[in-house]
Amino acid sequence: MTPRAALDRGLGELNLAVPDSARGKLVAYLELLAKWNQTFNLTAIRDPLQMVSHHVLDSLAVLGELPAGRLADIGSGAGLPGIPIAIAEPERPVVLLEASDKKGSFLRQAVIELGLANSAVHIGRAEAWRPIEQFAVVISRAFAELVEFITCCRHLVADGGVLAAMKAGYPHEELARAASSCDCSDVRRLAVPLLDAERHLVLCRLKS
Repeated sequence: MTPRAALDRGLGELNLAVPDSARGKLVAYLELLAKWNQTFNLTAIRDPLQMVSHHVLDSLAVLGELPAGRLADIGSGAGLPGIPIAIAEPERPVVLLEASDKKGSFLRQAVIELGLANSAVHIGRAEAWRPIEQFAVVISRAFAELVEFITCCRHLVADGGVLAAMKAGYPHEELARAASSCDCSDVRRLAVPLLDAERHLVLCRLKS
């Protein structure tokens, strides 16, 4: 199976209505990631088919669970999940936050080459970032455990917004530690096409 065929199959299974240009941009993103990965080691996954399932489809599987509105991808790294989300939802403003200059350079190049007019890159640490406008969704993928994620990022969430943490297995212990600072009881199991592994999305809402 080619990466494009795997992507088409995965998008079909996720039942996502993406723009006509999105499929080509997602493939172009993977090609750019593979190219930069040779020098900058952005991801340990190098097999193109695994990149489709473990990176792109894994990122897009959250879309049906997220509220609309501005999104910040914290610790974006290679652009995950922010770039696939920005490609699939071009009307959603997306900011990719990354502390590493090296990874930030890749993100800026990706935004330019992929023509992501809805996306911006901020290089810095989440706890020190004070954007002019807060976000409806603040999402992370393997950024930190829940308590640290909430502590670092709660100031970025708009009223009524959510902190969304992508996790593999059900994070029982993390949820117990986070209970005092945030309502993280909304945990949704995700089905990622072509990926035989557990995935969960924890949606946390700030307590007043």
